[in-house]
Amino acid sequence: MTETAPFPKLGRGLVAILRGLRPDEAVAVGQAVFAAGIEAIEVPLNSPDPFVSIASIVKALPLAALVGAGTVLTPTDVDGLHKAGGRLLVSPNIDTEVMGRAKTYGMVTMPGVFTPTEAFQAIRLGASALKFFPASVLGATGIAAMRAVLPARTLVGAVGGVSDKDFAGYKAAGVSVFGLGSSLFKPGMSVDEVTTRAQAAVAAWDAAFGAAQ
Repeated sequence: MTETAPFPKLGRGLVAILRGLRPDEAVAVGQAVFAAGIEAIEVPLNSPDPFVSIASIVKALPLAALVGAGTVLTPTDVDGLHKAGGRLLVSPNIDTEVMGRAKTYGMVTMPGVFTPTEAFQAIRLGASALKFFPASVLGATGIAAMRAVLPARTLVGAVGGVSDKDFAGYKAAGVSVFGLGSSLFKPGMSVDEVTTRAQAAVAAWDAAFGAAQ
């Protein structure tokens, strides 16, 4: 393929960011998150053996799951993600070479942006969605101001310092995708604790946006 894929229609616009996930716990945690109702999972590449974890989660979950990597910084990272079977590419920045390589694999891309200049560059490079990062610094007001000048069809996500308590405020700013990191998963958490947090996030999403169909 020579284009990035559109962001798929998920039951809920939630992405689980499993930073620090170990390969030996990847399947159990991934299955728990998916079972709770979060269909998109990101394993940041500064986690232990991330491609091993990604490959394991891809194999364990249904094809409908959107599994991939975060903190993708180089074309070589993109190659590793593709080899592991991941389809979702998330980065903290917008990089021309990374986006170009992702296009060759038809990946779903969500590059990080912080300014209008970066947002429009990401759109020109074919981003599937924009990741406003760190969202807690911009706030819903800052994102809303930039959302007003972006093309109406642009899918906007908020990542960084965002929890399930923030959904309503960001929804009013035009945000429809949320990346949940430490509010959902931290290294050392039990599967039961992750399940409880994932279920709480799903309940908060349903309260703010309506239950998934």
